[in-house]
Amino acid sequence: MSADTTETAPTAAYWQAWQDSWDRQQEWYMPDREERFRVMLDMVEALVGPAPRVLDLACGTGSITDRALKRFPEATSTGLDLDPALLAIARGHFAGDERVTLVTADLKDPGWRSALPHDSYDAVLTATALHWLHGEDLAVLYGQLAPLVAPGGVFMNADHMPDPATPRIDAAERAHRHAGMDRAKAAGAADWREWWALAAADPVLAEPVKARFAIYGEHADGDTPSEAWHVRTLLDAGYAEARTVWRSPSDALVLGLK
Repeated sequence: MSADTTETAPTAAYWQAWQDSWDRQQEWYMPDREERFRVMLDMVEALVGPAPRVLDLACGTGSITDRALKRFPEATSTGLDLDPALLAIARGHFAGDERVTLVTADLKDPGWRSALPHDSYDAVLTATALHWLHGEDLAVLYGQLAPLVAPGGVFMNADHMPDPATPRIDAAERAHRHAGMDRAKAAGAADWREWWALAAADPVLAEPVKARFAIYGEHADGDTPSEAWHVRTLLDAGYAEARTVWRSPSDALVLGLK
């Protein structure tokens, strides 16, 4: 995946390779990642139709945007993140696609919405990203997001949402999942630290990776509240309806409908 920038700019194949590499690394943690994306887009189509204006919140490399545009060619997407390395991959991957706008913003900044090109969105989507926020900050964010969702529009968050009422079930599921991860690791799968080490060694991504770690450190430390907390907080933020629309033993996809 390396690129010699002294001679040529990185190619589309180069950026696609990094996009694929990110997907494989994330799938090591979440083998059902594509299933949650499928359900997310099913609900987008069911509730707002096949040409949504999407806000890909904490977008990373643009995994949601990539899948949304492949499924809905008439959609548009705004990808928002603070991570300079993942945004570099997203900008390379989506270069020349006028349907995509990428912006840098910090969701902890009270004025982060001013970076957006639109005042409202049909679908605000995020996956495996907001757990780096603590609960009180996430509740504030949910309140800030509500006015951005158009009437009849949706917000969806897929993330780690354990059930505090079932500690034995959770422990057994975690042990089983990690045994599978160990087998995949032995077969050559890259984990979080290994992936970032590879990115840091790439001459194109080295500086963005350095900037990324200056912002976040090794990994952000947030909370993983239950799906019941998410549903309650979305209703308190002004959504007309909210509930879980998909779940695995450890994760859930919660939807709020304006």
